[in-house]
Amino acid sequence: MDTEQLYQTYRMLLFSLAYRMLGSVMDAEDIVQDAFLAMNQLPSDANIRNEKAYLCKIVTNRCLNLLQSSAKQREVYVGTWLPEPLVHLEDVSSDPSEIYQQRETISTAYLMLLQQLSAIERAVFLLREIFQYPYDQIAGMVGKSSFNCRQIFHRAKKGIRHEPPDIATSTVTETQVRQFIQSVIAGDANRLLQLLSPDAIHYTDGGGKAPAAQQPVVGATRVIPFYMQWMDWFGRPDSHYSYIITTVNGSPGIVMRIGGRIAYVYSFEASDSRIHSIYAVANPDKLKYLEEVVR
Repeated sequence: MDTEQLYQTYRMLLFSLAYRMLGSVMDAEDIVQDAFLAMNQLPSDANIRNEKAYLCKIVTNRCLNLLQSSAKQREVYVGTWLPEPLVHLEDVSSDPSEIYQQRETISTAYLMLLQQLSAIERAVFLLREIFQYPYDQIAGMVGKSSFNCRQIFHRAKKGIRHEPPDIATSTVTETQVRQFIQSVIAGDANRLLQLLSPDAIHYTDGGGKAPAAQQPVVGATRVIPFYMQWMDWFGRPDSHYSYIITTVNGSPGIVMRIGGRIAYVYSFEASDSRIHSIYAVANPDKLKYLEEVVR
């Protein structure tokens, strides 16, 4: 295949790998573009037996390099770090069971879980668990032996399994999201109490560049007063806000504009039919790309 055919065939696959590795839409897009540029610059007589695996290798290694170079920056990040919200989703597969898995593994909760793995653990885990590569091919991609990759994978999988059980994995429904935002705007604390799990958690990522709670707000009895502080603002006649309910990280979420600018993107997780986790990204650096995506 020529480069254009490769791009059309593998772009979303490579983006899915890079986004899960990095938690950044913009960085993932840049790395995928660089991968195809590198492929295009190969000499015409280059012998690439498996173009898909070769592209995955380029993307994986560039992600590892970027994670290594940005490690110190992450250490001094102000407040809670959340992944860049992925608004809308092009499905890599047309198989319903595979689409479900893809959406589950780009949820905000899942991406935060992946951040607890080292960069190399994350790469091996994703290539094996999500993309189903054999260990010998993973070994070639990450520069480890097949045996080491097997060990790394089992260590990573064991670590994820032993995460605290309060991390929700079920997706929220559009009805729940719609009722949530309507209750916040209306100041309906009783309805919020019905919608939220008693141990609900609210996370805000402002990155030190937007108003945000520096620590997670834990428990419905604290989350609801936190939102009550917004309610007076929503009722002001000079408050210019709008919102849409759309797909955020594979499930229904909210994109909110204030004064015409995208100011917050919300994603949710549910547990036992109630909202358990609320993730609000307000860091303007993580929302820049959305001005071109969300109209």
